Amino acid sequence: MSRRGNGVFATWAEAQHQLHQAQLVQQREAERRQRAHERDLARSRREQQAAHRQYREAEARRRTEELDAEVAALEGLLAAGCRAPAFRMSAMRRAEQVEPFAPGALARPIPMPDPQAFQAPSGGWSLGSGRRAQEEAHARYTQAWHAAQAAEADRQRRLADYRAQYDRWAAAQLAEIRRHNDGLAGTVAALRTGDPDAVVEYFSAALYAATAWPAELPRRLTAAYDAAARQLVVSWELPRYDVVPEAKLVKYLPSVDQERETARPVTQRRALYRGTLAQCVLLVPHTLFAADEYGVLDSVVVNGFVDDHDPVTGRRSEVVVATVTTTRSTFAGLHLAQVSPVDCLVEGLRGQLSTKPDQLVAVRPGRTPEAVGAAVVAHGPDSGGPEPDLYAMDPIEFEHLVAALFRAMGMEAVTTQRSNDGGVDVEAVDPTPIRGGRIVVQVKRYRNTVNPSAVRDLYGTVQSCGANKGVLVTTSRFGPSSHAFAEGKPLELVSGPDLVDLLHRHGLRGRLGDPAASGPPAAPPTAAGGPPTHNVLGMNWSGAVQLDVCALVCTGNRALGDDWFVFFNNDRTPDGSVRTRTVPAPDKAALEVAFEALPSRADRVVLVAAVDPDDPRSTDLAGFTDAHIRLLDAAGAEQGRLDVSDGRPGETALVLGSFRHRGNDDWDFVIGGKGYRGGLAELLADFGIDVA
Repeated sequence: MSRRGNGVFATWAEAQHQLHQAQLVQQREAERRQRAHERDLARSRREQQAAHRQYREAEARRRTEELDAEVAALEGLLAAGCRAPAFRMSAMRRAEQVEPFAPGALARPIPMPDPQAFQAPSGGWSLGSGRRAQEEAHARYTQAWHAAQAAEADRQRRLADYRAQYDRWAAAQLAEIRRHNDGLAGTVAALRTGDPDAVVEYFSAALYAATAWPAELPRRLTAAYDAAARQLVVSWELPRYDVVPEAKLVKYLPSVDQERETARPVTQRRALYRGTLAQCVLLVPHTLFAADEYGVLDSVVVNGFVDDHDPVTGRRSEVVVATVTTTRSTFAGLHLAQVSPVDCLVEGLRGQLSTKPDQLVAVRPGRTPEAVGAAVVAHGPDSGGPEPDLYAMDPIEFEHLVAALFRAMGMEAVTTQRSNDGGVDVEAVDPTPIRGGRIVVQVKRYRNTVNPSAVRDLYGTVQSCGANKGVLVTTSRFGPSSHAFAEGKPLELVSGPDLVDLLHRHGLRGRLGDPAASGPPAAPPTAAGGPPTHNVLGMNWSGAVQLDVCALVCTGNRALGDDWFVFFNNDRTPDGSVRTRTVPAPDKAALEVAFEALPSRADRVVLVAAVDPDDPRSTDLAGFTDAHIRLLDAAGAEQGRLDVSDGRPGETALVLGSFRHRGNDDWDFVIGGKGYRGGLAELLADFGIDVA
């Protein structure tokens, strides 16, 4: 007889069946999601490959377009030069104006205390109830009023000092401008009489400053003037063969994911080069005759040379590859913008042009500057002789030198016109991807510290021009207000010493003043007449925090001025009494102070520290512990140790302490400890240095 299955086993079997079915559903769903994921990946990969191919093809087209543009610029060199404005003496004249007086925070009076803020709760100054409280409130108000009056008197004194300093600077600037303009007037008078030196100086400047020449072409010349023949003889540097692009086009090959350049045919490249040389040679007499507003030239001789290795000797030499002699009347009969440059030079003007200039096959030069018998003047970065004094350099020539520096650094750079330049002296383009772009440059040929208003004006120019960066180049230096304002903005400040270093590193020439006095400024002598003794203040601390240790020379809690703040961008005070120095082991920072050489009005030297903004590890002063200052004599012997306060979380600048002048000519150290969350800018504002 049959028997029904046990209910427990049937339930278990049903549960197992349902679990198996659920696992099958989950497995199928997982497989479906995996297939969908693989399809998405394949589609994404195809899209990425298509986008990559489009990008590489676009890059190849862009490079080809650049090559085409370079060739078009070379072919249109003469036509573009004919459209350029003629050089005029008036362009060199400087307006008799200087930067306006900008006292910044010193122009704002110290606010006087409000009596209402000092009244006791009972109100008024009455003798009724609360008399004692009223007297205490009155005493506090009187103390605050006297303190504000003293601060206001100090502000007015510092404002008067600053105004006197500005007036002296402005008078010197105006005197220099007038000397420059008077010199131009003298040059004009000498030009009218045909003075050889004046003629050579003027026309050399016309060639060197001409806007007809593209930035990438060389500008170097020697010249002499034959007054009897009214003839100017010029040797002018021409570009080398590599000025013509070797590649004709760039094509992307997706099969190997590479770009391949197609070479420009040799015959085409040689023809382009000969045409470029002919245009350059023709532009020289065009520029000279156009600039001759005083009618001193009847004829011009041009010898075009290439500075390269002579194929015969292997030595670096100037190989003449083109020459022409032409009169004003002959040249005036040409429609220069429509001529065939090679035919015009060789057939029309009976000049000579090397048949193989790419191989440096020379031609016989015409009359040379050295054969004239008059003084020969050379212009250009490699023209020999002593290095030019940047302080004494003509402003236009100085601007061209700065433009040449940018070109030597791999950028495209040209000087702007002398009027309506919007505050821009040089315009440059950095071709570097991502960080490159348009750069506007202002040039300040100063001896004194650049006013912070110039930096603020440059920032406004950068914004109004839509440039990527602004660069301010000066022969002097910048104060802390300028550096603080520029921090975090697309601005770069180049001081005089930095400029000289850049010039030398890129094969250009320039110096600041007398070479014999090119070292650091001497500190004032002591009463005994000998040099002052500098003590070394070596700074050390625990923790990995990176700090900039700085010094302020003050009267009370006010710095003597921007120049009296010594930090990484201002390595010494004007008198050299406080200066930075190489850090001696085991210290992490160091300064030098000649206490006896400090100005009589200075009664304290304040030491401060701020977090290095370039170190991502140093977010605040929490890691600044176990700090001390080692006081060393000039020989390096330790004379004592001075403890300073630890840093606190959230603070990014700290007053370490100050050396204070006592009546017996001693300097005592008083520990600091006041911290600032707003960094060095907030700290400096407390000491009267405006960084806005």
